Amino acid sequence: MGRHYCLQLAKAGYGIIAVDINGNGLDALGAELSGTECIRICMDITVHDAAQRIGVIADQAGASVDILVNNAGMIFTSAICDTAPEKLDTMMRLHCVTPLLLCREFVPKMKARGKGYVLNISSISAWMDWPLIGMYGNTKHFVKNYSRSLRIECAGSGVSVTTAIFGAVDTPLFHFSDKATRLMLATGVMVSPQKAVSLAIKAMFNRRKRVISGLGSRCAIVLSQIIPDFILVRLARRFGPMIHRV
Repeated sequence: MGRHYCLQLAKAGYGIIAVDINGNGLDALGAELSGTECIRICMDITVHDAAQRIGVIADQAGASVDILVNNAGMIFTSAICDTAPEKLDTMMRLHCVTPLLLCREFVPKMKARGKGYVLNISSISAWMDWPLIGMYGNTKHFVKNYSRSLRIECAGSGVSVTTAIFGAVDTPLFHFSDKATRLMLATGVMVSPQKAVSLAIKAMFNRRKRVISGLGSRCAIVLSQIIPDFILVRLARRFGPMIHRV
C-alpha cells in the first residue's frame, strides 16, 4: 500500500519521501517514480530515534513536508501470552510509537506554515478486542484515538488529521487462498490496495475526520461489538490452530 500512496501522490504533483525497511522495494519504487523528486530512506522505523532521524534527513534535503502518511504495518495471529516479547515490542513501536513521534516531528512545522495533512491508518479491528489479533486491534485502537485527539488539537491551524479505517485489503499482509481472496473481493469484504489508497487520499484532501472502506467494514464494526465473549472463546478454540502465525 505504501507504493500506491507514493504513486498516487506523485501523480498529484507531490515530491515523495519514502521510508521502508525493504531496500529493494525502495529501488523499484524509485524506478517507477522516474521524473518525480523522491528521497528514499531505507530504515527500520521501530528503532527508538527513527522519527527524529527522518526529520533530520528531510530538513537537510530542504524538503517541506505537507503530507504525512503513517502506513507501515505488520500482523500476527497468536495469543498475546504466546507471542515472543520482541514481536509485541516491534508491533507497538511500528503501529504506535514511531507514527506518534512522526506526528510530533512534522505537525508543528505544518502548523507554522498554516497547512498540512496527516493520514493515519487504523483498522476495523480497532473495535474488535478479539483473540489472536488482540495486539493488532489494540494498537489500531490507539491510532484511532490519538488521531482524533490530534485532529481536535489542530483545529483552526490549517492542518487536518484523517484516519483511514480498513478491513481486509488485498496485500501480502494477509495469507488468504486465491479462491478466498477472489470471493472477498467480489463481495466487498476485501478491497484492492489501489481502491483503499484512493479512498484514503480523497478523504485526506477533503479534510474528513475518518473514512471507512466499504459496507462490509461498517457492518463488521457494529457486529463485533455485540458478539458475546463465550462465542469468541469457541471461535478461538476452533479456528486458532488453523490461523496461528507469529
